[in-house]
Amino acid sequence: MKTMTEALNTLNGLLIYQIGALLAAALGILGLILALVGVYGVISFAASQKTHEIGVRMALGAQRWDVLKMIFGQGLIIVGIGLALGLATVLAASRVMGQFLVVSATDPVTYITVSALLALVALLACYIPARRAMRVDPMVALRYE
Repeated sequence: MKTMTEALNTLNGLLIYQIGALLAAALGILGLILALVGVYGVISFAASQKTHEIGVRMALGAQRWDVLKMIFGQGLIIVGIGLALGLATVLAASRVMGQFLVVSATDPVTYITVSALLALVALLACYIPARRAMRVDPMVALRYE
């Protein structure tokens, strides 16, 4: 004789599903962190390559807001293409994987939430290089080359 809680906490109960859910959540968070580091690295590298261009733009009268829009625009293009390709791949794969799942493979709330979270994290990753690019002194950037 066991209580219901004891029965559910065994390997035959829900414990194996809880461990699987925790592992899936941990891998999802790890993937989000890797996406954050990747977008930050690409945008930071691209912004550092454009130091001379940013210096020229600022010397000719561009405001800091214009530099911020330029860096964020570049980041949003990269993230937008990645999201579009990722969503297309997931929707194509969900038709095949949907036969093996108990839950719906095409839940729009999940796709919208995950896409919005990834876009928000990407904007955060773009903010640091954009902030650094906004503080470029035109004279230092022009003397650099």
